[in-house]
Amino acid sequence: MFKHPKESQVSITELMLPSHSNFSGKIHGGHILYLMDQIAFACASKHSRHYCVTASVNKVDFLNPIEVGQLVTLKASVNYTGRTSMVIGLRVESENIQTGEVKHCNSSYFTMVAKDENGNNVPVPGLILDTEQGVRRFARSIVRQDQARKRSSRFNSSDFKVEEHIDFVKTQNVQVNL
Repeated sequence: MFKHPKESQVSITELMLPSHSNFSGKIHGGHILYLMDQIAFACASKHSRHYCVTASVNKVDFLNPIEVGQLVTLKASVNYTGRTSMVIGLRVESENIQTGEVKHCNSSYFTMVAKDENGNNVPVPGLILDTEQGVRRFARSIVRQDQARKRSSRFNSSDFKVEEHIDFVKTQNVQVNL
């Protein structure tokens, strides 16, 4: 079975309140991550028709601060499907209610895994790709997964060779006392 990404797209908008903020009136990054996890879950569950869990989060860069009183809109779409996993692309935007100015606050990729009622992984529907952007997003997800595997193995403690990295490390803001 295959589904079009549009069938599972989800968006939510929430007013940012003082209870979501830090002492300087900026919204806590943790609150935004909480909302991002919620919408990734909703999108993945809608696509798979199963309960889903977060397997990983790929890079969250906070590009612009979000202020108390702004509207935050989160948009989620399935970018990639494996056998039991999905990569959900997320975009977070803030909107100043008074000026209408919209800012891109961050984008991220959540890998979600579909589970049955016993907690076992279950197959998910594939994607129907009918746009160049859809193919780009799918291909980009494959490359990102491959890069993550290489990062994990390159610095594995049992394979790490300190002599290959020590000179570079010493050029940084560090004191090495081996």
